[in-house]
Amino acid sequence: MKYNTIIIGGGLAGLTAGATLSKFGKKVLLLEQHHKPGGCATTFKRGDFIVEVGLHEMSGLTENGTITSIFKMLEVDKNVQFEKVPEFYGVVSDKEDFVMPHGFDAATKALIDKYPEDEKGIKRFFKLIVGTRKEAINQPSSPLKQKLIYPLMPLLYPNLVEATKHTVGSWLDKYITNEKAKLDLIAHIVYWGDDPYTLSMFYFALPFSGFIENGGHFIKGGSQQLSNYLASYIEKNGGSVVLGKRAEKIITNNGKVTGVTFRDSFNKNSKSKTITCDNVIANCAIPAVTSLLDATYSAQLQQKISSKTNSCSLLCIYLGFNTDVEKFGVKYYSNVFQGDDVTALKDIKTNHHGDWSKRRFIFVDYNKVDAGLAPPHKSEGVICATDYIEDWENLNKEDYDAKKEEVAQILLQRLEKQYPGILNSIEYYEVSTSKTIKRYTSNPTGSVYGYAQTKDQIAGKRFRNNFLIPNLYFASAWTFPGGGFEGSIQGGFLAALQMNKDKIWSDCDDAKYEDQRIVSLLERKKIDDKSLELRFEKPADFLPHNGAYACLNLLKPKVTELDLPYRWLPINSSSEEHGIGFKIELDGSSFSKSCELIDIGEESIVFGP
Repeated sequence: MKYNTIIIGGGLAGLTAGATLSKFGKKVLLLEQHHKPGGCATTFKRGDFIVEVGLHEMSGLTENGTITSIFKMLEVDKNVQFEKVPEFYGVVSDKEDFVMPHGFDAATKALIDKYPEDEKGIKRFFKLIVGTRKEAINQPSSPLKQKLIYPLMPLLYPNLVEATKHTVGSWLDKYITNEKAKLDLIAHIVYWGDDPYTLSMFYFALPFSGFIENGGHFIKGGSQQLSNYLASYIEKNGGSVVLGKRAEKIITNNGKVTGVTFRDSFNKNSKSKTITCDNVIANCAIPAVTSLLDATYSAQLQQKISSKTNSCSLLCIYLGFNTDVEKFGVKYYSNVFQGDDVTALKDIKTNHHGDWSKRRFIFVDYNKVDAGLAPPHKSEGVICATDYIEDWENLNKEDYDAKKEEVAQILLQRLEKQYPGILNSIEYYEVSTSKTIKRYTSNPTGSVYGYAQTKDQIAGKRFRNNFLIPNLYFASAWTFPGGGFEGSIQGGFLAALQMNKDKIWSDCDDAKYEDQRIVSLLERKKIDDKSLELRFEKPADFLPHNGAYACLNLLKPKVTELDLPYRWLPINSSSEEHGIGFKIELDGSSFSKSCELIDIGEESIVFGP
């Protein structure tokens, strides 16, 4: 068995690269350690709510833009629905809110109306971000052409040159006088980094201008819809997406990658498996790749990355409400709380490391769009703030849980102060920290944006998709062009284009990896009006023990409204019994309805035990 490409990781970069390569006719195997694809582009189920893990609003869906073109090529636009958010963001306060609208003219006017003394600097700001995005897109891709035009860069690409010379803070200090105007301009900085005096103006300008030009967008039903679609596209075009598999080794021979060894993420009794390939894409954090390579290459990679700085992480409080929170005074989709001790740009970094009672955060009200995350009479939201792994990683479980609850109560009380009555409408809340992100995505320090987008870690100074071994490629938030949905999707696409250009391919057979965890339903038995039992074939190497759980994932659920097709369930059978049994509670959910309707012989996948 052999594949053209094995992709380690099923985040958006890996999924986009895999979908693009499969469209090019290449035989692709994608391995993802989680039991669902997407990385940070996933959802999970809590009560009546589909909880969005990472996406608040997505940039890049501009007319004839790169992301738009990629989505058209892969037919994403025909299969995934994007909802445009009402405005870029609103900065809330006790006195007067500031709303950043979509559209360059509207945004310019809103800022000048509030800060007329900075009219010249505001106009220069928008000229810079528009020009930077346009010039970045129009740069030649050929390294030779880039070298030839380098002396002419200031003439041909003036905005690009200016943006790369500055941090956000240094540029704003030079051209904007009013500190409040600066704070309103960078209100969303948590979506890029944590310090305006280290964050590159070039990197800040690209997504900012994308948001202003065509608005931010949310994926209806959550970002899992996009991840699931890209995974299905790979399989529809002859590839394989294998979930719940963790890569253990990238095999090299005579200076080339020859295969990948992997093992089941959930079943400790499973054996490792090695599959050969022409090339590999590492869609995982670059630092994590060092443990997958032999000593020589591992040392080389470690040396290359030793001086790099990771980005901040994020803390999220996922919120489910029993009503529409607009009644409490929530006016905007994205509501920015600037922080009580932030009066100037220089206060941002200190605030992000400071007391949670004053720390800046964003509250997103998904009900401002047709998000498809909650029932009609309920709504969903999220509080998002900067976070750092050092504040959590050395705590024991008891102290960790206590601190999460302490932070949650502080931020929820601040939400209540701004929107009186909202606290009593909360039906569900749950806290995710940098430690959570590290656990589920294997990103060191929980750095969702990869390497920090500082002046010396952007653009040409960022790792490209191939820099270590001729047929080992990298595509993730840690590589060019950077983090976020837009950056990751572009990175995956660029890696696929480079691989197609390098033409490191050979003929493959038709044999595909057979997932032994895919099993058929043997029996469906109604226990009473409130429960039923499903008995499936037992997966290979499946040895249940007392108290063991497994994840039952229905491959073809017949009912999907406001639900996900899987549940973690206690195993309702012994190791000696034929097959594996699960008791299903008939709670009215789409999952339980699908279990009632599943046919004998129909296949599902079981992760665990």
